[in-house]
Amino acid sequence: MDIFEAIKTRRSIGLVSEEPVSKELIEKIIEAGTWAPSHYRTEPWKFFVLTGDSRIRLGKTLATIEARQMEDPTSESSQKKLSKIEEKPFRAPLIITVAVEPSDNPRALIQEEHGAVYAAIQNMLLAAHALGLAGYWRTGKPAYTPEMKKLFNLSENGEILGFLYFGHPKRPVPPGKRKQFDEATTWLTSESDFDNL
Repeated sequence: MDIFEAIKTRRSIGLVSEEPVSKELIEKIIEAGTWAPSHYRTEPWKFFVLTGDSRIRLGKTLATIEARQMEDPTSESSQKKLSKIEEKPFRAPLIITVAVEPSDNPRALIQEEHGAVYAAIQNMLLAAHALGLAGYWRTGKPAYTPEMKKLFNLSENGEILGFLYFGHPKRPVPPGKRKQFDEATTWLTSESDFDNL
């Protein structure tokens, strides 16, 4: 698939089958992530492949985080909600959790370490699409909690930056829509152009 076609046709799709994703495809997706740029070649990414019953632990952790915010987690309605949250990791047969573990290189800025991992995530989403898979990128408040750091044994400075849900699509990729690039673009050709920003 041409790179421009992949960029323009990739969509976030959650409707996938239970058919497992082969190890060969998973490795291609992760390898694509490792070719993202990183300042000072720190390569600050970590990948965790969740399949099968390993997703149970993620579901339980998500439910624990949610229960902490509930007024009465033991109520019937709360228990139903928590049960649904525990099932979330089973929406796809594969989850690749992507984390940043910042380098100890004193020249590497934390924002740039995060940026490198975000670039890796985009590479992975595009690679999965090019391989005929569907998927989407999830984060949210639970991703940044101490419980999640502990689950994936991250350092104090480490962070989960994405849960990438992947599977074989159940339907064709729908067309997308974006605003025209010129709406977000300013062309600067002389020093004085900055005065008009």
